[in-house]
Amino acid sequence: MPAGPFRSVLITGASSGLGEALALAYAEPGVHLALSGRDAARLEAVAARCRAQGAEAWATVVDVADPAAMTAWITEAEARAPLDLVIANAGISAGTAGPAAGDDLAKSLAIIDVNVKGVLNTVLPALPALEARRRGHIALMSSLAGFLGLGAAPAYCASKAAVRVLGESLHNRLAADNIGVSVICPGFVKSRITAQNRFTMPLLMEADAAARLIRRAIANNQFLICFPLILRFSILILSLMNRNLLNAITGFIPRKE
Repeated sequence: MPAGPFRSVLITGASSGLGEALALAYAEPGVHLALSGRDAARLEAVAARCRAQGAEAWATVVDVADPAAMTAWITEAEARAPLDLVIANAGISAGTAGPAAGDDLAKSLAIIDVNVKGVLNTVLPALPALEARRRGHIALMSSLAGFLGLGAAPAYCASKAAVRVLGESLHNRLAADNIGVSVICPGFVKSRITAQNRFTMPLLMEADAAARLIRRAIANNQFLICFPLILRFSILILSLMNRNLLNAITGFIPRKE
């Protein structure tokens, strides 16, 4: 069953990469966008481009790992324009986590804070209003990396697996309330995160192309949005392999420092 149309959209991590592309994909006359990010200048530039496309855009610098700040921001966004679509997009990897190289514990905890707690801090404060209206849609940004644990990025893979399973649980819970749930599992998309990778990224996709694909899938109320499919099938095959063989095949991938 088609979902939408979405006239009030909230997106985290909208200052660059796929979040920026999603904001621009939804920006059109009659749409209100609540956008958050960590870089004020980049975020405001994205909001300005959205306004130029006819949308109303409200940009706020807020830390997705701060539950009180996120609840306050989402409450205000809901008051400005009742939310139709919530996209929990913000995420980091070891290359963008901040702590010094070699500090695996600090990096891992930062990844969990943003990628897992940040999703919870986005979705849970928004749910009561959606449940009261018995309509709306939430989308969680996971990754194809959430289907397979890799030594190159253990905390990142674990965080994206957690988001995927959270989405499965929410889909089960919210179906009776007429609220759609999508879990987005992209492969490699051009962004600040992938720019840190020191290895060849097969089927690297432009962010705007990925955003268009995601928008179509959400409009069709698609639950699991995996792309590119050939990479999804490749990961499925790898996940079925003997672990020792898998280690030999994937061991060449350099760790993110």
